[in-house]
Amino acid sequence: MIEELDAIQSEALNAVATVTDDAGLEALRIGFLGKKGKLTAASAGMRDVPKEQKKNVGQKLNETRQAITAALETKGAELIAAKDAAQFEGIDPTLPGRTLPKGAQHPLTLVQDEAVQILRRMGFALAEGPEIETEWHCFDALNTPADHPARNESDTFYFENGKLLRTHTSSVQIRTMEKQAPPVRIIAPGSAFRRDEIDATHLSAFHQLEGLYVDTGVTLADLKGTLEFFFRELFGEDTEVRFRPHFFPFTEPSFEVDLKLHATGQAAKWIEIAGCGMVDPAVLQSVSESRKDDAFTADGISGFAFGMGIDRLAMIKYGVPDLRLLIENDVRFLGQFA
Repeated sequence: MIEELDAIQSEALNAVATVTDDAGLEALRIGFLGKKGKLTAASAGMRDVPKEQKKNVGQKLNETRQAITAALETKGAELIAAKDAAQFEGIDPTLPGRTLPKGAQHPLTLVQDEAVQILRRMGFALAEGPEIETEWHCFDALNTPADHPARNESDTFYFENGKLLRTHTSSVQIRTMEKQAPPVRIIAPGSAFRRDEIDATHLSAFHQLEGLYVDTGVTLADLKGTLEFFFRELFGEDTEVRFRPHFFPFTEPSFEVDLKLHATGQAAKWIEIAGCGMVDPAVLQSVSESRKDDAFTADGISGFAFGMGIDRLAMIKYGVPDLRLLIENDVRFLGQFA
């Protein structure tokens, strides 16, 4: 049997030496070491070897298996090295490397993250809701009457099932209050959609940041202090903030917030940046009816809400003259923020 093992080893080593690809090498491995391979078949003959020869024959069997295995591994490494060498053929390693372009976050992401961080430091928690909303969450619960222009199909994207793409992230405020009793202090950044003509200051898909604080004894002074602190943290300590009386269906009293913009080479001017106000009691009543309790209509409960466009914040912070630049994915523009 030792002569048989010598013959198998010699045959295997010669075959391995001449093989030229991985498939052929694998076929040899199976042909000699597989379950039905030649060496496996020869090892089955150990049962017929006389007892006094078993030790020598067994040792020879192990040596043969190790020799064939080592030859297969060595040949495999040679084939891999040959492939690597072929891939690098014709490449000059002395040439200087190519500089890869540096990536960066989008300016809208940068502004949103900074705004969220400021408000998180003030105790606001993140909240989210669906972009496809019901009319109740988007309009009815927010005290928006049926004849309000925002509910017209010329202003809002409706689906055949009656649902719509949310026109603001204020709907997240309603969904949060449905699930959580006061105190509620949340911010809701996210996308909103309106049938606006796309121009330098309007987009049909844009980004909003809504805030809501409802608790016992919340006052207009809390709202004013919160927004003044926020805008001065975002734009600088010298930022001038102005509140103008306005009307929103879901807040009373309501205000628009302006910032004084100082553009290089131009006279300073006020620019509208946000809307806000004290949460209208009708909104709190709608939430209580949905919850079937008086968590938001109990004595002393009040709150404020605010909303602003993240796109507008980015325009002011980075001096972007046209809102469309933020959605065109022009790397020449976006590269300025890398």
